[in-house]
Amino acid sequence: MEPNVCTMHSHCIEMSMEVHQVVPPPHKSTLHKLKARLKETFFPDDPLRQFKGQPLKRKLILGAQYVFPILQWGPKYNLKLFKSDLVAGLTIASLAIPQGISYAKLANLPPIVGLYSSFVPPLVYAVLGSSRDLAVGPVSIASLVLGSMLRQEVSPSADPVLFLQLAFTSTLFAGLFQASLGILRLGFIIDFLSKAILIGFMAGAAIIVSLQQLKSLLGITHFTNQMGLIPVMTSVFHRVHEWSWQTILMGICFLVLLLLARHVSIKKPKLFWVSAGAPLVSVILSTLLVFAIKAQNHGISVIGKLQQGINPPSWNMLCFQGTHLGLVMKTGLITGILSLTEGIAVGRTFAALKNYKVDGNKEMMAIGFMNMVGSFTSCYVTTGAFSRSAVNNNAGAKSAVSNVVMSVTVMVTLLFLMPLFQYTPNVVLGAIIVTAVIGLIDLPAACNIWKIDKFDFIVMLTAFLGVLFISVQGGLALAVGLSTFKILFQITRPKTVLLGKIPGTDIYRNLDQYKEAMKIPGFLILSIEAPINFANITYLNERTLRWIEEEEDNIKEQLSLRFLILEMSAVSAIDTSGISLFKELKTMLENKGVELVLVNPLAEVIEKLKRADEANDFIRADNLFLTVGEAVASLSSTMKGQSSTITEESHTIVSHSL
Repeated sequence: MEPNVCTMHSHCIEMSMEVHQVVPPPHKSTLHKLKARLKETFFPDDPLRQFKGQPLKRKLILGAQYVFPILQWGPKYNLKLFKSDLVAGLTIASLAIPQGISYAKLANLPPIVGLYSSFVPPLVYAVLGSSRDLAVGPVSIASLVLGSMLRQEVSPSADPVLFLQLAFTSTLFAGLFQASLGILRLGFIIDFLSKAILIGFMAGAAIIVSLQQLKSLLGITHFTNQMGLIPVMTSVFHRVHEWSWQTILMGICFLVLLLLARHVSIKKPKLFWVSAGAPLVSVILSTLLVFAIKAQNHGISVIGKLQQGINPPSWNMLCFQGTHLGLVMKTGLITGILSLTEGIAVGRTFAALKNYKVDGNKEMMAIGFMNMVGSFTSCYVTTGAFSRSAVNNNAGAKSAVSNVVMSVTVMVTLLFLMPLFQYTPNVVLGAIIVTAVIGLIDLPAACNIWKIDKFDFIVMLTAFLGVLFISVQGGLALAVGLSTFKILFQITRPKTVLLGKIPGTDIYRNLDQYKEAMKIPGFLILSIEAPINFANITYLNERTLRWIEEEEDNIKEQLSLRFLILEMSAVSAIDTSGISLFKELKTMLENKGVELVLVNPLAEVIEKLKRADEANDFIRADNLFLTVGEAVASLSSTMKGQSSTITEESHTIVSHSL
């Protein structure tokens, strides 16, 4: 035996070391356990704790404030706060009006629907939402997905009324799904869209959205209905004869103007109003230019006459026909998840910056009810957009009243200013969309993911390339599938690591991570770092046997393996299949003359192990320890005692024979 190993071995044999007992948790009824598990699953934030010990009147007030957050901050609202919200509301309105028109066209809907969607939903959110900074309205990704999915079955140009009906119905299903997640507290479902997926998906969607704008930027009349990179680029170069130099010139000029304004605001955040106002300024300037030179007669397409007045009711347009019901439900589900993910992520981002809390479940309900009401009032899917919310935050918004101000401004536009947009060129709307979605391409975040986790980078790349070359929903599905495979792989192939003792301490750590850690002769110490269940017992059994075989190959005869210690601090749960794993291991180890020892099994694990061991021959007190150090010290002393007894018996036999 090597000297340092001998030193380690002798140091760990301490007869006086106190051994703590592993005790099972206090007995609880099955109903009590089920109640606790449901509470932890669906109510981790315990929203009902504020009602405890309160009189009935106070409980009613708190309940109303929980459902309608405006009742919580409304009574404290004052003129000083309103001045800040007024400036912020007018600022985001200047961005929302051109973006609303542009995003509606991106969704293949009439431009006026984009303005409708910037009027009613913000009012609903102001009453139900808990974020002070979220600016509500149409967003590019949801618009793209909605338009592309519906267009697969219905042509917006050949049957515009049916297309509009399906858009409103999809919005209703999106709202129902979102509100249901909040009410049933199932928000963890949207967590399947990881950060890596969203970064790749957003970047791919941004490129697809930008390429779609080539129709407007180049003045092409006949353009492909497909969304993939190859069909779009093929359509662009097959229609070179339709390119309009007047449209291209105007597009380049306003695109440069908008990108320059965006660059200025990024470099100097105090000049946020430059990029916020640039889209509206571009719309005004281009409209005046087109009107002055009659550019619509020279190959530059314009929006045309828009309907004047506020949102007409649309509940009579909701379409539940069997032929299209599956389509609208699927579209509502996907757009609902995407818009919900974006809205909650944006809300939490700005809440963290300003040190206040946003309730995710309340946000789901607010966004869901907002879209349900929107579907009855000629609106399509809306949520909190990052660009508008950033402008809202930078403009000094103090509450959701900024959304109300924006909504009122849009209402005034709908009632009195719609004729002014008749000559707005489509090329400027395309430039506005391109400028808005460029911010969705986050290269630093992609590089950071590559540095931290290569598998996450592959997931991100899958989402990105899938959106570009397959379809928006296809790329999303591929990336989610790959992420789910990663989770399943981690469940079915849990990590097991070999532990060794750090010299001079009673600490046992991973031998690969801590090079100074050393093995203890006669002991194989493994740490299982995952719950044990039916999905991974075969792997754990095979991997443990391999550890044992490798250990037996490496040790000398006189230092044969005596104990297998399983450190179980990270095993948070176990099922009946997991119990059978330990029984099989124990039987197999006994045949090899090796004892199975468990260290620090957690409450649920030790409780189930005790229940499975009615005969008390499986889990004995002398095979359960609280720490690895105590286990090694106690078992080493036992080994030493046994060795001494064997030696004494040998001497006695020899003396008798003499």
